[in-house]
Amino acid sequence: MAQENKISKNIKKLRQAKGLSQDRLSKAADVSYNSIIKLETGGITNPTIETLQKISKALGVSVDDLIK
Repeated sequence: MAQENKISKNIKKLRQAKGLSQDRLSKAADVSYNSIIKLETGGITNPTIETLQKISKALGVSVDDLIK
């Protein structure tokens, strides 16, 4: 499985496990709503480490949890 597919699946899985909508995650992570959608659908295949750090912090997980 490609790394970007893992990231998109992990973000979606972790977001849903926390009971967050894409909109709430985007606000909590200070990342655009559009970016969250694109990340989850694989539209963004190479997110920046800064974006991953913001999302992991909002989800209460490590960056490793997003990329493993």
